[in-house]
Amino acid sequence: MEKIILSEKDPNFKNEIASQPGAESFMRCFTCGTCTASCPVAEVHDEYDPRRIIRMAVLGMREEVLSSDLLWMCSRCYTCAALCPQNVKFTDVISILRDMAVKQGYASRERLEQARELDRMIQTIRCRMIDNKLHPKKKNVEEIKSIVEEELNNKW
Repeated sequence: MEKIILSEKDPNFKNEIASQPGAESFMRCFTCGTCTASCPVAEVHDEYDPRRIIRMAVLGMREEVLSSDLLWMCSRCYTCAALCPQNVKFTDVISILRDMAVKQGYASRERLEQARELDRMIQTIRCRMIDNKLHPKKKNVEEIKSIVEEELNNKW
């Protein structure tokens, strides 16, 4: 494990984040793990841990947070925010961190737009698949597959 030297980190980073609408309570996180345990991304990606991102931000690890690929993995489902006992709106914090990453030159505007596009596409696919499960005669599996293929071909 790598040693973190706090004197080399940015003590104002957490305040900069907390000053943004939606992130006011992010420092209340006491790393209970509810966010990670409920996260669909953490379920399939071992390295993804929302509480780790929060902790790094609180410790002032600006460069490590804003340059991390993990910022872009959040599916923005709001499950973590809905279940957080401290009312930390992690999905909003992720949006703020993504915007900061772009503004401060750690990521491109295109990456942000691609992430937003992917979020919309995933939600569209998810809603259509749920609709198919609830109303199987309405759409068949082949139609859902063609919708997914169309979305992937058009955007990616």
